[in-house]
Amino acid sequence: MNVHIQVRYYAIAGVGAAVVLNTLLRTFVRLGGVFTTVLIATTIAAGLALLFHWRQGRAPSNAERWRFSALYGGVLGLLYLGLLGMMYMQDTPSPMGLFLFSLHYLCYPVLAWLAFSPRHGNRH
Repeated sequence: MNVHIQVRYYAIAGVGAAVVLNTLLRTFVRLGGVFTTVLIATTIAAGLALLFHWRQGRAPSNAERWRFSALYGGVLGLLYLGLLGMMYMQDTPSPMGLFLFSLHYLCYPVLAWLAFSPRHGNRH
């Protein structure tokens, strides 16, 4: 049970970091596009994977990887759905706009899934 609580905190920290980094880089630094999304998603995924390995002293198990990815991707997915709703209230996005929007979202859970691979933490 304790492992599940820890993974939950990593997912919450990842979502918080995504919100803060996106706000800082997109609003104040005025960076945008897919490159910024990949940069933010990679930074968060690598940081959380390194933090997990440092704090736990081991690589995450497959169950922890699944749980983290589901929580992290699920909460971010809900936030992205809210953002999509706001986009629809202004103007209906084109199919290409929806495709690009989906790619921006998918960067986060996919890169987190890759970073939390159990094989990355087994090297000493």
